[in-house]
Amino acid sequence: MDDFVKSIPEGVKLVAVSKTHSCEAVQRAYNNGLRIFGESKPQELVKKYNELPKDAEWHFIGHLQTNKIKYIVPFVSLIHSVDSPGLLAEINKEAAKQNRIIKCLLQVHIAREETKFGFAADALKEYLSTKEFLRHTSVHIVGLMGIATFTENTVEIRDEFHTLRKIFDELRETVFAGDSNFCELSMGMSNDYKIAISEGSTIIRIGSLIFGERNCSK
Repeated sequence: MDDFVKSIPEGVKLVAVSKTHSCEAVQRAYNNGLRIFGESKPQELVKKYNELPKDAEWHFIGHLQTNKIKYIVPFVSLIHSVDSPGLLAEINKEAAKQNRIIKCLLQVHIAREETKFGFAADALKEYLSTKEFLRHTSVHIVGLMGIATFTENTVEIRDEFHTLRKIFDELRETVFAGDSNFCELSMGMSNDYKIAISEGSTIIRIGSLIFGERNCSK
């Protein structure tokens, strides 16, 4: 793992995707210097937050149900997967109750797989121009997230990441012009992170290269 971590370019954040892995496994990764961990189930995230060192940074990276937001809002550092106006509204409401401003990424649908979540590019641009979006003062949009098609076709993967980078650059120059905190582009996992980095990713989400294959039965 050490060689892999050292290979990550400066300026790219590494999120260790710890979902389904034990607290002991996460503690070992923490002992090896990792500090940012990604989870996709609120109950599992809360358990690990309570049992592991408090200087660990927790990111929520999965599809988030609105009725589960309240469990993670008190401590989550970044929510990667804001995929609808309704979800952002609920995060904003729960964050206001906790007197917090939650950093969020807007998830854009870039894959050809219909099972992936996210805003369509045109719908996202339209939403960001609405008064509804501007009323959300307890969330801070700091960038975008996307998941490429699961395929061995590296040309297709690169094209999808390139598309997301173009959307990110356009929004940074228009809607978020002057907001230096709109700077994160979360794309790339164990199978495609090198392509993602070459296309401008600032956050990669890595599981199996750190923890081994995950236990899907959990």
